[in-house]
Amino acid sequence: MRIHEFQELMKSLYGQKDHERGIERTFLWFFEECGELVRAYRQNSNLEEEFADVLAWLCSLANLLDIDLETAALKKYNHVCPKCHQNPCICEEKFQPRKKIEI
Repeated sequence: MRIHEFQELMKSLYGQKDHERGIERTFLWFFEECGELVRAYRQNSNLEEEFADVLAWLCSLANLLDIDLETAALKKYNHVCPKCHQNPCICEEKFQPRKKIEI
Protein backbone atom coordinates (compact mmCIF):
# COMPACT_ATOMS: atom_id res chain seq x y z
CA MET A 1 0.00 0.00 0.00
CA ARG A 2 1.36 3.43 -0.92
CA ILE A 3 1.24 6.42 1.42
CA HIS A 4 -1.48 8.03 -0.69
CA GLU A 5 -3.60 4.89 -0.47
CA PHE A 6 -3.22 4.73 3.30
CA GLN A 7 -4.13 8.41 3.56
CA GLU A 8 -7.27 7.75 1.50
CA LEU A 9 -8.12 4.80 3.78
CA MET A 10 -7.89 7.08 6.82
CA LYS A 11 -10.13 9.60 5.05
CA SER A 12 -12.78 6.97 4.31
CA LEU A 13 -12.63 5.53 7.84
CA TYR A 14 -12.35 8.72 9.90
CA GLY A 15 -12.80 11.71 7.58
CA GLN A 16 -16.21 12.71 8.94
CA LYS A 17 -15.11 12.39 12.58
CA ASP A 18 -11.89 14.29 11.83
CA HIS A 19 -13.84 17.08 10.17
CA GLU A 20 -16.23 17.33 13.12
CA ARG A 21 -13.33 17.30 15.61
CA GLY A 22 -11.46 20.01 13.72
CA ILE A 23 -7.81 20.71 13.08
CA GLU A 24 -6.81 21.93 16.55
CA ARG A 25 -8.26 18.95 18.42
CA THR A 26 -6.87 16.55 15.81
CA PHE A 27 -3.42 18.08 16.40
CA LEU A 28 -3.86 17.36 20.11
CA TRP A 29 -4.69 13.72 19.37
CA PHE A 30 -1.63 13.51 17.10
CA PHE A 31 0.61 14.89 19.85
CA GLU A 32 -0.89 12.44 22.35
CA GLU A 33 -0.06 9.57 20.00
CA CYS A 34 3.51 10.88 19.64
CA GLY A 35 3.77 10.78 23.44
CA GLU A 36 2.47 7.22 23.48
CA LEU A 37 5.13 6.29 20.92
CA VAL A 38 7.83 7.70 23.22
CA ARG A 39 6.43 5.71 26.16
CA ALA A 40 6.31 2.55 24.04
CA TYR A 41 9.93 3.08 23.04
CA ARG A 42 11.00 3.57 26.64
CA GLN A 43 9.16 0.42 27.69
CA ASN A 44 10.17 -1.49 24.57
CA SER A 45 6.59 -2.55 23.91
CA ASN A 46 3.86 -1.95 21.34
CA LEU A 47 6.18 0.01 19.05
CA GLU A 48 4.52 -1.18 15.84
CA GLU A 49 1.06 -0.23 17.09
CA GLU A 50 2.18 3.20 18.23
CA PHE A 51 4.01 3.93 14.97
CA ALA A 52 0.83 2.95 13.12
CA ASP A 53 -1.25 5.28 15.31
CA VAL A 54 1.13 8.21 14.74
CA LEU A 55 0.99 7.62 10.99
CA ALA A 56 -2.81 7.38 11.04
CA TRP A 57 -3.20 10.66 12.94
CA LEU A 58 -0.65 12.37 10.69
CA CYS A 59 -2.75 11.28 7.71
CA SER A 60 -5.88 12.64 9.39
CA LEU A 61 -4.20 16.03 9.84
CA ALA A 62 -2.98 16.06 6.26
CA ASN A 63 -6.48 15.21 5.03
CA LEU A 64 -7.99 18.07 7.02
CA LEU A 65 -5.41 20.44 5.53
CA ASP A 66 -5.78 19.04 1.97
CA ILE A 67 -2.15 17.89 1.83
CA ASP A 68 -1.16 14.76 -0.06
CA LEU A 69 1.63 13.37 2.14
CA GLU A 70 3.12 11.18 -0.57
CA THR A 71 3.42 14.07 -3.01
CA ALA A 72 4.76 16.43 -0.33
CA ALA A 73 7.35 13.91 0.89
CA LEU A 74 8.60 13.09 -2.59
CA LYS A 75 8.71 16.77 -3.50
CA LYS A 76 10.94 17.56 -0.52
CA TYR A 77 12.93 14.31 -0.24
CA ASN A 78 13.39 13.32 -3.88
CA HIS A 79 16.15 10.74 -3.39
CA VAL A 80 18.51 13.29 -1.81
CA CYS A 81 18.78 15.36 1.36
CA PRO A 82 16.95 18.66 0.75
CA LYS A 83 19.79 20.63 2.40
CA CYS A 84 23.04 19.12 1.10
CA HIS A 85 21.48 17.44 -1.98
CA GLN A 86 23.42 14.25 -1.28
CA ASN A 87 22.49 10.61 -0.72
CA PRO A 88 23.43 9.70 1.94
CA CYS A 89 23.18 13.00 3.75
CA ILE A 90 26.47 14.67 4.66
CA CYS A 91 25.02 17.59 6.63
CA GLU A 92 26.65 18.45 9.94
CA GLU A 93 24.38 17.86 12.92
CA LYS A 94 23.41 21.26 14.30
CA PHE A 95 20.69 20.30 16.77
CA GLN A 96 21.77 21.10 20.30
CA PRO A 97 19.11 20.31 22.93
CA ARG A 98 18.82 22.88 25.68
CA LYS A 99 19.19 20.17 28.26
CA LYS A 100 19.81 16.47 28.11
CA ILE A 101 16.76 14.50 27.06
CA GLU A 102 16.51 10.87 28.11
CA ILE A 103 14.70 8.64 25.69
